[in-house]
Amino acid sequence: MRREESEWTPPPKDPDQPVQLRRILALFRPYRGRLALVGLLVGASSLVSVASPFLLREILDVAIPGRRTGLLTLLALGMILTAVITSVFGVLQTLLSTTVGQRVMHDLRTAVYAKLQRMPLAFFTRTRTGEVQSRIANDIGGMQATVTSTATSLVSNLTSVVATVVAMLALDWRLTLVSLLLLPLFVWISRRVGNERKRITTQRQKQMAVMSAIVTESLSVSGILLGRTMGRADSLTRGFADESERLVDLEIRSNMAGRWRMATIGIVMAAMPALIYWAAGLVLQIGGPAFSLGTLVAFVSLQQGLLRPTVSLLSTGVQMQTSLALFQRIFEYLDLPVALTEPAEPVRLAAPRGEIRFEHVGFAYDTADAPTLQGIDLSVPAGSSLAVVGATGSGKSTLSYLVPRLYDATEGRVTLDGTDVRALDFATLSRAIGVVSQETYLFHASVADNLRFAKPDASDDEIERAARAAQIHDHIASLPDGYDTLVGERGYRFSGGEKQRLAIARTILRDPPVLVLDEATSALDTRTEHAVQRAIDALSRGRTTVTIAHRLSTVRDADQIVVLDGGRIAERGTHDQLLAADGRYAALLRRDAHQDPAGRDARLTPAGDQVVTR
Repeated sequence: MRREESEWTPPPKDPDQPVQLRRILALFRPYRGRLALVGLLVGASSLVSVASPFLLREILDVAIPGRRTGLLTLLALGMILTAVITSVFGVLQTLLSTTVGQRVMHDLRTAVYAKLQRMPLAFFTRTRTGEVQSRIANDIGGMQATVTSTATSLVSNLTSVVATVVAMLALDWRLTLVSLLLLPLFVWISRRVGNERKRITTQRQKQMAVMSAIVTESLSVSGILLGRTMGRADSLTRGFADESERLVDLEIRSNMAGRWRMATIGIVMAAMPALIYWAAGLVLQIGGPAFSLGTLVAFVSLQQGLLRPTVSLLSTGVQMQTSLALFQRIFEYLDLPVALTEPAEPVRLAAPRGEIRFEHVGFAYDTADAPTLQGIDLSVPAGSSLAVVGATGSGKSTLSYLVPRLYDATEGRVTLDGTDVRALDFATLSRAIGVVSQETYLFHASVADNLRFAKPDASDDEIERAARAAQIHDHIASLPDGYDTLVGERGYRFSGGEKQRLAIARTILRDPPVLVLDEATSALDTRTEHAVQRAIDALSRGRTTVTIAHRLSTVRDADQIVVLDGGRIAERGTHDQLLAADGRYAALLRRDAHQDPAGRDARLTPAGDQVVTR
């Protein structure tokens, strides 16, 4: 029996911040050439922009008092050229940094998606789909500003601050000290604000994941049907509103965290020119060295130029602290252990025959739980058929999962043509083993696209032949758009039997030597089941077939039938042999035959003859 699995939550972590920063920087390593060019543009732009105050000083102290029109013209043109060069460099650096940032986000999205593709089924059975979607969409999307502009902003503002401070020192070191007196306090405040926003951002992203999960579950076709038929639409709306209210609170807290403290920094920085004029006046009153008008105006201009990059630099630090929470959530997924991996040197089978063996196989979903399968020894020769039956929870589906390696046996081994499936490469397994499960999944695409998922290069004739074999072609042909008909979300434009036949057609198109049918006809009515069963029988000739069956009428002709009970093999043999033994298989058969399609009670004699009574 499958154990109940709780929703997956990452273990609590308090990662070493320097290590995390190094890991973030490693994401940009493939683009270090472009980043170096961005750095050059940023540095050149910052140095050029610092030249304007010196040009202004020469205009005020030399060109205008001396009435030197030519020099005045050159200096004015120099200031205009400085603005032009700074703007052009700014556009180029924005283009490069945005390109690099978007490539990094692409790499992260792809890495997370690829990692999730390698996760075992157990991960998805205990993780809400909305949570997975939120990591890829909301968390990575929330990092857009950081990865596209933060690095450039950091380098640009840092270069501007350093260049401006050097220029201010060159003008007057005393006024420079006055300007920088409160800078350490500002840095300390910004770090406090950054830590506060990081904590709130973590809570906000978790809440966004909760809302994403609610939307995914309740607004799917299945969710809408369940909500309306159970009369829970209003309750679901209220629940969503409550979660949305919590998100509103977190968004407000996130945006307002430290806002007054950062605003105070901006006010103080904006008031610094008045402080400079006041300090210059005091110096003159106490008999200190006089300042020229040009020097004082140039210094204030530099100080004003220092305001924007300093405040921006402090805000960037806050933003980086906030982004650490997003990176941490992404790294949690990237660091998930992958249970199912290819060996370093996998075995590749060019033409698998299809012999399947279970050798002393045991399996448990969790080491703390009782095993789901124990001591399974089975041999399925190539081209033969095995049917696995048993009561609900006996381990039938779990056994079928071990063949295509959706799970790995925890004891013993499962082999394909004598090779442990764990030693095979994934491409060999996917080519060799076709699976039709009891839960049919169809993409929101056309019928043809859903079938071509099994064989992308399949021709129209191949698709039609597969559909005919699955007894679904006539229905598809009767649709207005034929094979171009959209199947709808999860195939809800088709009935359960039609979806199951499409899944069978998809597997037929793949043409694998091994078929795993996990109650593949469970959703079909009796008439359709017989038609599809004929197609499956024709398809199974010459192939190895493992059939997990609830309806025993579909497995009577199997070469061998195995009855599972509590994860162990209770009986094995052909239909006639097991019926003659009058054991568990016969009891299951009597259960199935208790009422025939005509609504009449039926029973089996020990010889297997059906006796019908009204």
